[in-house]
Amino acid sequence: MSYNKKFLNNLQLAEISDFDGIELIPLGAEQIDDEKLGKLSNELPILPIRNIILFPGMVIPITVGRQKSVRLVKKAYKGDRTIGVITQANPSKEEPVGDDLYKVGTVAHILKMIVLPGGNITIIVQGRKRFEVQEYIKTEPHLLAKVSYIDDNFPVKLNRENKALVQSLREAASKILFLNPEIPREAQIALDNIESPSFLIHFLSANINAELAEKQQLLETFSGIEQAQKLLEYMMTDIDLLELKREIQSKASSDIDQQQRDYYLRQQIKVLQEELGVDSPEAEIDKLRAKGANKKWTKEIADHFQKELGKLQRTNSMSPEYSMLINNVELLVDLPWSEYTKDNFDLKKAQKILDADHFGLEKVKERIIEYLAVLKMKGNMKAPILCLYGPPGVGKTSLGKSVAKALGRKYVRMALGGLHDESEIRGHRKTYIGAMPGKVIQNIKKAGSSNPVFILDEIDKVGTDHRGDPSSALLEVLDPEQNNAFLDNYLEVEYDLSKVLFIATANSLDTIHSALRDRMEIIDISGYTMEEKVQIAKKHLVPKQKQEHGLDPKSITITDAAIQKVVEGYTRESGVRKLEQEVGKLVRKITKSIAMEEEYPKTVKADDVVKLLGTEIFDKDIYESNDVAGVVTGLAWTPVGGDILFIESILNRGKGGLTLSGQLGDVMKESAMAALSYLRAHADDYAIDYRIFDYYNLHIHVPAGAVPKDGPSAGITMTTSIASALTQRKIKPHLAMTGEVTLRGKVLPVGGIKEKILAAKRAGIKEIILCNKNKKDIEEITPAYIADLTFHFVDNVDEVLEIALLKEKVARPIKFVFPEDKKENALV
Repeated sequence: MSYNKKFLNNLQLAEISDFDGIELIPLGAEQIDDEKLGKLSNELPILPIRNIILFPGMVIPITVGRQKSVRLVKKAYKGDRTIGVITQANPSKEEPVGDDLYKVGTVAHILKMIVLPGGNITIIVQGRKRFEVQEYIKTEPHLLAKVSYIDDNFPVKLNRENKALVQSLREAASKILFLNPEIPREAQIALDNIESPSFLIHFLSANINAELAEKQQLLETFSGIEQAQKLLEYMMTDIDLLELKREIQSKASSDIDQQQRDYYLRQQIKVLQEELGVDSPEAEIDKLRAKGANKKWTKEIADHFQKELGKLQRTNSMSPEYSMLINNVELLVDLPWSEYTKDNFDLKKAQKILDADHFGLEKVKERIIEYLAVLKMKGNMKAPILCLYGPPGVGKTSLGKSVAKALGRKYVRMALGGLHDESEIRGHRKTYIGAMPGKVIQNIKKAGSSNPVFILDEIDKVGTDHRGDPSSALLEVLDPEQNNAFLDNYLEVEYDLSKVLFIATANSLDTIHSALRDRMEIIDISGYTMEEKVQIAKKHLVPKQKQEHGLDPKSITITDAAIQKVVEGYTRESGVRKLEQEVGKLVRKITKSIAMEEEYPKTVKADDVVKLLGTEIFDKDIYESNDVAGVVTGLAWTPVGGDILFIESILNRGKGGLTLSGQLGDVMKESAMAALSYLRAHADDYAIDYRIFDYYNLHIHVPAGAVPKDGPSAGITMTTSIASALTQRKIKPHLAMTGEVTLRGKVLPVGGIKEKILAAKRAGIKEIILCNKNKKDIEEITPAYIADLTFHFVDNVDEVLEIALLKEKVARPIKFVFPEDKKENALV
């Protein structure tokens, strides 16, 4: 029940002036003239009412509908218009009797009666004084009760305490009016016009926001002071409720105001973003949600996406975390989950593409065709991890493009040279500022396919430091048993890399992590022969350089002899990188002549190469045999390909010491000592005077002392060099050799045979001595490239010396002199 409506009703009734013949008592009148209205009888007709309490002095409307009540009102209105009004204790009772009514009510004077359509009657009544029912005399035709009347007994003369109580009531009422905006402001004027304390108490009791039972208690409190005190308690409770309500409304209003302000600002930002062509955060999120709906991903990934999208929606777009979250969500929708390109199973076409792009490299091409054949027959297989191993410039990286072209797959390349941070592979955790996914996931996103050809370039140059071990992180990427669930720290969900064709490149296998090497299939790509280099230059390098220098393809012609001249005189490598640079230099010279309208050779011949490129850098005559004992040509492997080296041995008088020079490694030093020990033990077999070992020092030198040298390949070369120096016999011309030697004189196989043989051929070597177990390496080389070479396969040092040492001595042999001899003797 709300008191404000009654407040308003009472105020309106006090202003009504259209009740004919009725003089309305103003709202502020605190009492009724009993003499004018007549004295009250001890027997009163009782009108039961619901849900309202009538207090003395109050004017209220009452709608009468029950037949007993209608008869009562009509009868009273024709008489003295006095009735007793009592509230029902049980509002649901239709025909209330004594027990259904409260005992205390208010005598009312009917001011006006209005008959409504339908038979109901509305009466306007004003309370006169309280009464208490002693007993009910009649129930028909209406209730009639014997009553006793109760006069108001609030003191006329107020002491300080009573004055304070009345003032508290007025202040409490004013505060209620202030806190409740629904009450008209005119009510304060009416409140100020009430002078009688008794009427003030009844007025506030009638309009207080309290339960019906509480108001009845106020009516039944006959002591004016006690009624005022109880009323003040109710009013203070009401004030607390109103203040709490106001506080809640104020907070809610503040929140609404802030929301409205934020909404207004967001709308302004949205308009500005639309003018600038920039999507609003809401539009971006909607686009991401739409993209996610079209993705073919598992339930786990979809749930993770929705979770991250929820975080993004709850994050303010101005927050630093917003950019990280939106980058993560964008990565999720941009990755090609379960999106694959269709492989090309036309094996003959794939073979043609590989042959057209790369000359030679038969082993690699064969392996790719094998992979395609298995994939074609099976329909699905784990992608192999290939590692192309060989010197620089042989086309390992560019081969990946050809493989992608042949398969019809996307191509991506990841450079691993100098990589030290493990996070570059696994990605950064999102808790770090500037966090990013690993390069593997970045390149998969760039490819737009989950099965690209992925080149891991220079895998042998991956480093290790305090930021982790990238080689160990690559294990998960390259392990066929693990990479179907690769976990990137930034992505936070597993990604399937099992369909990716990984191709790694390396110049050296020694620096590759052993576990990583075990997971890869090593394919050896050796250097090119002279014939291969000429064909590569004709088909690829020369046309490329013409195009890069703006020349017409038919403007000049470079002959095979000219290309061979460039290869022999200006390059010394296994690959073709330096050759491409020299070809570019040659074409650039001609381009300059054309631009300056000078004469130039339309057909570049071998003689024109020296004119265009200058004096030859390398002279192959240096590798020819000579007439000095102890000088033997060996074969070596380097990271840039094969090479030849000379091992020189010389004797001088001394006490049998051994000197090694040329910046040799421990393995080569051990080979030298093993060779010397073997020859000392078998001096008689080779007609060597044993006294030489006691009275002559041996010095072994490998030229180019600034270059570190090591490895087991020089064992038989050192043995032959020492034997030549000790016997002073000539070395067979145009001969080179490679192999390890043991103290028993056995020759052991070594690696890098193809590179070494190609280096020997470039140097003009005609015959090569190899371990018999290296014969299989020769069989893998195209026969046409080694047709002019002679190979000697041996098992022991005796065979080596038999082939390498000629019977005749050098032109000027050393004459060995020993202390016990009186004359000089030459060693026979």
